Amino acid sequence: MTGGENLLYMLATRYERWRSRPSAGLKTRALLFGGGAAARDLLHSMHFDPRSRYVPVGVLDDDPRKRKTRVAGVPVLGDRTALASTVARTGATTVVFAVSNADAQLVREIRALADAAGVRFLVVPAMSELLDHEIGVRDLREVRVTDLLGRVQIETDLDAIAGYLTGKRVLVTGAGGSIGSELCRQINRFSPAELMMLDRDESALQAVQLSLDPRATLSDPSVILASLRDVDRIRAIFAERKPEVVFHAAALKHLPLLERYPGEAVKTNIWGTLAVLEASASVERFVNISTDKAADPASVLGYCKRITERLTAHAAARRSGTFLSVRFGNVLGSRGSVFDRFTAQIADGGPITVTHPDVTRYFMTIQEAVHLVIQAAAIGHGGEALVLQMGDPVRIADVARQMVELAPAPVDIVYTGLRPGEKMGEVLFGAGEEDRRPYHPLISHVSVPPLDPSAVRGLAANADPGVLVSSLAALCTVPALSFS
Repeated sequence: MTGGENLLYMLATRYERWRSRPSAGLKTRALLFGGGAAARDLLHSMHFDPRSRYVPVGVLDDDPRKRKTRVAGVPVLGDRTALASTVARTGATTVVFAVSNADAQLVREIRALADAAGVRFLVVPAMSELLDHEIGVRDLREVRVTDLLGRVQIETDLDAIAGYLTGKRVLVTGAGGSIGSELCRQINRFSPAELMMLDRDESALQAVQLSLDPRATLSDPSVILASLRDVDRIRAIFAERKPEVVFHAAALKHLPLLERYPGEAVKTNIWGTLAVLEASASVERFVNISTDKAADPASVLGYCKRITERLTAHAAARRSGTFLSVRFGNVLGSRGSVFDRFTAQIADGGPITVTHPDVTRYFMTIQEAVHLVIQAAAIGHGGEALVLQMGDPVRIADVARQMVELAPAPVDIVYTGLRPGEKMGEVLFGAGEEDRRPYHPLISHVSVPPLDPSAVRGLAANADPGVLVSSLAALCTVPALSFS
């Protein structure tokens, strides 16, 4: 703001404080850390939202150029080193972390300073959580483990995304799952002509539908109850509804279970994907949701996902539409994730179980991952796997410790040993794959050798598990196959 604009804003906020002075004593005195765009939006909301319970008493920012300036009429009183003294001087009872896309270390450090000062610590959400509105006081929330692990700054080409979603008939398989439901919510913001949500779980379908429209009913044609294993049903749905864009998120994903029941993984993850691919002959764009476990796979889940990447590449070579895969790592907050398991163990009083103290994984929030999936689908070419860059790998033990810090009581951490099929650390790229990022700094493009469907039709899903797993592993390493 210019000096004149700042003066006008300051006069307006002083008037607003005077106008609401009878209830001012009931409001929480808040000290903000961060003097950027997020802080300006939040301060405006604190000043003018009649439901605001906060009165801002100052801003802290580590940028020396902001000293003795004002942000939305509120003075910048120092940097992080002044937090404790500023709390004492202003009577602040809450510190608000007002940096939308900060690294994990900064969040942890400011939280530690707030804890030491004896005040409450709140955060503004990451920008990926706020696709459709500016930050306001109603968005403030308690810190989560996802904040303590870091946030990803995502650049979005809205025009490119709108170009393939707006006005299109879009179908999402696995729509009731964690990834599928978030896909539906984000796709819906781009005004598709029709959003079709397919899942075999009726309760999950209803949940995602209500998250989009609280007044919707299950009689609405947007929800489709079907199993990928019913090939004729999938073919009939596509023939009737004629989707133009398909996001294929349906899959079995729990690694230990699939190690025990590889035949079930074949029926859903491989044959189910093949059913959707074959029904999608006339679609404009097909996006297969994959996983980092498909890179140099060592588990049933990894083998199956690598095979579906190859089947998708085969379809890309024979269809006029764009058929591609998107590969990413662990998603915090998804159903059955390590986050869920640790949360349940903490609620039970512990201990938290970690397989190995040095095990690492790539992490991203659901919103961040889906945001990048939608962006990747706009820039990917047929036959590629687009690999989402997820920052540095994180030790699972560090995740456990961060969650213990947020727990209401002390909880022990115990180490149980690696499970069958589990790696010490995942990789994003397989042998021979290059990290090329021609269009987006967080999205790599790798080529995938196609695999003809004939190679998987004869899999003996009910055979001896060891024999079946060997067959799956072999299909990941054979060269490009085509029997047509």
